[in-house]
Amino acid sequence: MLKIIQHKIFLLAFGMVISNSVHAQQNLKLTYSKPAENWNEALPIGNGRLGAMVFGGTSQEHLQLNEETIWAGEPGNNVPKNTFDSIRKIRKLLNESKFEDAQKLSNTTYPRTAPKDLNYGMPYQTMGDLFLDFKGHENFKNYTRTLDIEKALSTVSYEVNGVIFKREIFSSLADNVIIIKLSSSKKGGLNFSINASTPHLKKSIFTEKNQLVITGTSGSVDNKTGKINFKTVAVPVLKGGNLTSTQDQLNISGADEVVIYVSIATNFKKYNDISGNPDARVSEYLQSALNKKYEVELKAHIQKYQQYFKRVSLDLGTTEQAKKTTDVRIKEFATSKDPDLIALYFQFGRYLLISSSQQGTQPANLQGIWNYQLNPAWDSKYTVNINTEMNYWPAENTNLSEMHEPLFDMIQDLSVTGQESAKEMYHARGWNMHHNTDLWRITGIVDGGFYGMWPMGGAWLTQHLWNHYLYTGDKEFLKKYYPALKGSALFYLDVLQQDPSKKYLVVSPSMSPENTYMKSVGITAGTTMDNQLVFDLFNNFINASKVLNEDKNLSDEVKIALNKLPPMQIGQHAQLQEWLNDMDRTDDKHRHISHLYGLFPSGQISPFRNTDLTEAAKNSMTYRGDKSTGWSMGWKVNWWARLLDGNRAFKLISDQLTPAPIDNKGESGGTYPNLLDAHPPFQIDGNFGCTSGIAEMLLQSYDGYLYILPALPDVLPNGNIKGLKARGGFEIDIEWKNSQLTKLTIKSTLGGNCRIRIAKNIHLKSKTQLKNSTGENPNEYYLVNAIKTPLVSEKAELKGFTVPETWMFDFDTEKGGIYSFETK
Repeated sequence: MLKIIQHKIFLLAFGMVISNSVHAQQNLKLTYSKPAENWNEALPIGNGRLGAMVFGGTSQEHLQLNEETIWAGEPGNNVPKNTFDSIRKIRKLLNESKFEDAQKLSNTTYPRTAPKDLNYGMPYQTMGDLFLDFKGHENFKNYTRTLDIEKALSTVSYEVNGVIFKREIFSSLADNVIIIKLSSSKKGGLNFSINASTPHLKKSIFTEKNQLVITGTSGSVDNKTGKINFKTVAVPVLKGGNLTSTQDQLNISGADEVVIYVSIATNFKKYNDISGNPDARVSEYLQSALNKKYEVELKAHIQKYQQYFKRVSLDLGTTEQAKKTTDVRIKEFATSKDPDLIALYFQFGRYLLISSSQQGTQPANLQGIWNYQLNPAWDSKYTVNINTEMNYWPAENTNLSEMHEPLFDMIQDLSVTGQESAKEMYHARGWNMHHNTDLWRITGIVDGGFYGMWPMGGAWLTQHLWNHYLYTGDKEFLKKYYPALKGSALFYLDVLQQDPSKKYLVVSPSMSPENTYMKSVGITAGTTMDNQLVFDLFNNFINASKVLNEDKNLSDEVKIALNKLPPMQIGQHAQLQEWLNDMDRTDDKHRHISHLYGLFPSGQISPFRNTDLTEAAKNSMTYRGDKSTGWSMGWKVNWWARLLDGNRAFKLISDQLTPAPIDNKGESGGTYPNLLDAHPPFQIDGNFGCTSGIAEMLLQSYDGYLYILPALPDVLPNGNIKGLKARGGFEIDIEWKNSQLTKLTIKSTLGGNCRIRIAKNIHLKSKTQLKNSTGENPNEYYLVNAIKTPLVSEKAELKGFTVPETWMFDFDTEKGGIYSFETK
């Protein structure tokens, strides 16, 4: 029997609930017994703006360096001219069922390779590499290399001829430089040189006043000239010993301790402004850092990092596996019990988001901020037909709302640049973008008329604006970004077309991202994902206009269009249809399952509200299979969690936590020794997707209530998580034992009705004002948008979807209140 103990605690300052302590985890370190042999074994550090991959070599330490604004090219959009007539012809061909002709025209209008007067986006580029060379350190013992994600600190320690050498390396969140501290157990034991390299064509490497300087200019691609000018300065500060320099190298001898400060800056100010002064910026960052003691800087960095990281803890228990190095644990995960690796993997995703997306920085791109190439895979851009959005799935529910802000800033930029593509390509109001963008906020077609003919990027990105509001209740935020939401709604209001049956309004032309329904043909009208995206966008705009008391007439107009969108459909194979017509194949194993957007991250498909759609979504998942690219498996973890199948969700995590292939090719997913996700090659989205999925297994709040432990797998019978966020500003602590809820604490930052769904076999008993739930949740942040009744094929054989037995109860909360439920 569960006894309820309800405590109301009110904080005087700002009425906010603050967590004073977080349950300590057993293991928050990635550990290794040898230096990294390649980039996929190196360890990532970052402060949102500056990133480094730390290799930890003994005879040579190697830091591959990134600064977030070093991209090829220059300001300017990539919107093609005079293509509206082609768009109209493609629409006509689609209406006449001439699908191959429509695809050919799209491919001709938007060639696979960018025309001479256009570009398909610029690549994110590395700055280069910093090397520390140690003579005589080839023979070493007692080696350890770690990344402490509780402190955002990388360390190296080893012994040579009885002398212990140590390094501490971090990208300072407080001082905006990368700091490397080297020490030796022997007085005067540090003897090494510092040099650098960069692959950029326009470059210069030299020493000046005992500082190592690297300058350069980013690359030119397609019709754009590289105009990002960057400067990097490395400054060693010695305790004892001597510092000398040659033309392009610093030499240190007989030092007791050395702290190296690395500052990087560019001329980038905004997507349309590159008038910044990298010299002045580098000097400003350096002077600030050089005026402080190392111990003060390290403490300030850890403090700033932990104000985000320590909001959430996850303890799933530990075994002997946790004593092994991380690379070994990944290799053995499939055949061993290592619940602590799941917890580490979850927290590593949060670490990566904090390290690659800070307030005032660029959003995390396809590789976060870590990239060693001038021409990385897919340019390491922002791919917005899934990958960019997945990067930010953990932002709200794992209590990192501030890390979401760079994405909001980019959406604001795109709502300006996207007006050009909306007007020029579609003769529409508002703004739009297609499936890719970059530092310069391009919004035109990328990669031609097959992959690029997807005008839905804005519809998906703006979901993040409304979602942030639902979690935070921040009306000032909603007011600030309302014009971007409105502009996106205006675009679709103008471009929706009548389908041939005259029943529905659909987006035409478009595609179900990167998939085909005929050989080499993907272009179509009214895909299920498009319908779901526009459904959410229109509802978000209608609800936002009501909250802000804005645009009532436009809201009414949007409601009319909303009611004309197609319903979801269940096809002949009892699957959720991907297209408007029933063309799905049961042997289709494509990595994108875009029509399940309605299951997650949206909440249009609910096991408790529409079991037929839930069963159809499950069938679609089953047909596609589990093994795929890393990001695809990350998405599948979330889907299976929403399908309330914790064991299948855990299987997907297990599939992802298998060693990634060395050759960096294919679609087999997996995880590299440094815990980074493999497409392959490396893409960071899979890390974020899995972190989000683990949170979804433990808490869901999309369907009008807080569902506690909705998809707990059998292999994780005991554990606790503290600090997860739910919509409506609730912060949740959960403990469970023998797969049963044992303790629940809810902190309310906004007040209002709290509705809880838990397993039926847990009986609550309390003198507090608890009541069985009836009707819809009156809490405004838990409004559920009603969907149309799905259409079901006569050929579909639905067998029924069984939902677990649960019960729901409501109770009132006050802002600042804490409500605890405990077992006897």
